[in-house]
Amino acid sequence: MYLLSVNDQQILLECGLFQGRREETIERNRSFSFDPSKLSAVVLSHAHIDHCGNLPNLVRQGFSGNIYSTFATRDLAAIMLADSAHIQQYDAKFVSRKRAKKGLDPVL
Repeated sequence: MYLLSVNDQQILLECGLFQGRREETIERNRSFSFDPSKLSAVVLSHAHIDHCGNLPNLVRQGFSGNIYSTFATRDLAAIMLADSAHIQQYDAKFVSRKRAKKGLDPVL
């Protein structure tokens, strides 16, 4: 992710998910170093998850601007984000089952 300040606008280039070890991934994808509600726009170069996968979190944290991309990127990103959500849901269930065996609360 690259945050640009142009005139009085903030524009984010890419909004990807970090993929790595579970704990580091959770920490790095959870929050942003800027206020998403202050963004004017997001620009995506392509639909790989490491470029668009954190868009749902960005919106959840207040982003309401436009997202710019090619039509092909838009169409493929919709598929990639749905697939990523499915994988994350499965992973959360897996982690929750492991936590339940230890008497811990689920992550869901």
